[in-house]
Amino acid sequence: MSYKLQVGEMKTPYLTDKEIWGHFNYIFSSKSRNSTTYKFVLIKSLLENLYNVNESLELNYSTLFSSFAKIYWNLVIHHDLNQINMVGRKAEVQTVLQRVQVKYQIPNTLVFDRLKNEVQIETITKVKRKCKINVMGALYGDTSGTLYDFDNRSEVLRFNATFYSFMQRFQRVLNYLTNYHLALFLEKFNEQGDTTNLLLKVENVSKRSSLDQFYQVLSTFYNQKCFYCNKEIKKKEYAHVDHFIPWSFVQADQLWNLVIACNTCNLSKSDRLANDLYLHSLIERNGRLLTVSGMIVRDDMKFYSSKKLEELYSYSVYNGYTDFWVPKKVI
Repeated sequence: MSYKLQVGEMKTPYLTDKEIWGHFNYIFSSKSRNSTTYKFVLIKSLLENLYNVNESLELNYSTLFSSFAKIYWNLVIHHDLNQINMVGRKAEVQTVLQRVQVKYQIPNTLVFDRLKNEVQIETITKVKRKCKINVMGALYGDTSGTLYDFDNRSEVLRFNATFYSFMQRFQRVLNYLTNYHLALFLEKFNEQGDTTNLLLKVENVSKRSSLDQFYQVLSTFYNQKCFYCNKEIKKKEYAHVDHFIPWSFVQADQLWNLVIACNTCNLSKSDRLANDLYLHSLIERNGRLLTVSGMIVRDDMKFYSSKKLEELYSYSVYNGYTDFWVPKKVI
């Protein structure tokens, strides 16, 4: 009954890579009790928030379940996918989201980040309440209490340091494996398409439909010039918000990893990693960002440090992003 736990203490401070892979093999196997998609979505949420932890590797529940609620909303409401392996039943979080949808008469076409802010907050709060009961202890129990500890009262999860390092080093393959096994689960209990079709949906549930809110903040820092080639950008429609470290790796939208790019650079760079010369420029830009009043308390800047950005860059290289990009022409 580990899924009912309110507090889980870490059983060991050190794990080998082999032991951690063993845990993932178990989670993704038929031996693990996966009656819902909760564990898969929790892993996706942890991966999405690797760089939202404090120095003690603690992740607060509000941040964690903001990701969880977003992913679940886009699967359940936007894509109309059942999340449980029992005919005629629904996962509890699924029911919570559908009640919110009915309450506010929200159309299926609306993805999570398009909801009104107050509706998002209400949804996250309700999802968090359910996940305290059904989710935190389940994955903890499946991994013998070795990957993280948690406290539902203080609403904090703390990574095992060796597990955290493992997640950083194998982030790309873990994202793929989690998405793939989530798609396999959904295929069994939904009639909407095959694994390939479902995998495309699963891979994109974390994406925002628009990055306009970030443009509003960043626009005061780019002086109407492309971050990469320094080309003048005269009109907003020619300015693109680009993930400096590709979204396909970070799977998250954080202000400190976003820059304004011209259309040419944005298309040319695509899913590649920019040369490390631009890493230093981004660190300088972020330093200036942090001097702006109120910036340090933003959720996506609260735990930023240049060290984290440098680590993320290094781990993206470690994960195979080695086709370094530079603009064809710098002005």
